[in-house]
Amino acid sequence: MSTFISLLRQHQQAFEQQYDNKLNHDMRSAIHAMLSCQTQQQQQVKWRCTECEHSEQHPISCGHRHCPQCQHQTTSDWLMRQQQKLLPTHYFMVTLTIPYQLRALARYQSKAFYKILFGVAQSTLKDFAKRQNKGEMGFTMVLHTHNRKRDLHPHLHVIIPAGRYDNVKQVWHKGDKHYLFNEFALAKVWRARLLDAINHHDTLVLPQQLPRKWIVDCRHIGYGEHALQYLSRYLYRGVLPDRDILKVTSNSVTFRYRDGQTNQWKIRVLPPLQFIWLILQHALPKGFQRVRDYGFLRGNAKTVRLRIQQLLMTVTKWIAPIQEPIRGKAKRRCPCCQHDMQYAGIIRLS
Repeated sequence: MSTFISLLRQHQQAFEQQYDNKLNHDMRSAIHAMLSCQTQQQQQVKWRCTECEHSEQHPISCGHRHCPQCQHQTTSDWLMRQQQKLLPTHYFMVTLTIPYQLRALARYQSKAFYKILFGVAQSTLKDFAKRQNKGEMGFTMVLHTHNRKRDLHPHLHVIIPAGRYDNVKQVWHKGDKHYLFNEFALAKVWRARLLDAINHHDTLVLPQQLPRKWIVDCRHIGYGEHALQYLSRYLYRGVLPDRDILKVTSNSVTFRYRDGQTNQWKIRVLPPLQFIWLILQHALPKGFQRVRDYGFLRGNAKTVRLRIQQLLMTVTKWIAPIQEPIRGKAKRRCPCCQHDMQYAGIIRLS
């Protein structure tokens, strides 16, 4: 069992009493799902072997995206899909941040706030690309809700291939590997548009004092593969992996994190209830998409994307990634004869 789920089960009553006024519906749903994940209270899935008649029953996983015991297949599937979209060109990563004064909106009105965050970010980037007047840009946008210490710190990572595609002339315009956008100008527009969008929302209210300068980072990251692997670690495997929880006592939880400045491991110690809140505050609204593709990287632009890859294959020695099928049926190997077992249905426990 996951260390975090074990902690949650042990301290559930005390935690819900202490944080009752802070818990929203999505957090409570996450708690319920994780506590029932792979337990005897869940329905059971039955497997049988057609060769030796061996059969097994296993508790069903909850499938919740914040559960540390689930979603490992989802992570590998997402990474494979993104790798199939890679182009033989330089990539940039743009990081759009918000000041800490807006984090209360992310915590208590997350669905409305994050929707605005994505909308403003994608329109701002598209408008900056139009100024270069060289065709359509493609990019993948990922929402991260925490910093390395796991405090609430919403920000957007955007992976962008350096180049544009002219769909009319069917020409690829190579980008500059040393420059994408002016990050200071991007930060000013990002700030102005986001504040304006929040001001025009029916329920979101801006705090009185906000910094005049916001931080936007725009940097060259090589050929994209490394950035995709980095982002995939934090998408579907929970906020903190078990391997980083070093020690659990009745009074404290010790976990490690890697410092962003020194790249060295550091230690953080919290009381159990505070640690549980630290993790659960990152629960996202049901159905909310934290990863989105735009331009020629969007899902329904496969034909355009393949055309771009073919164009680039003619000028480089690059070989397009194999379009492997994603996510087949679940499989299980028989422990007796090593043949594939057959799914035999769901057993509903009374």
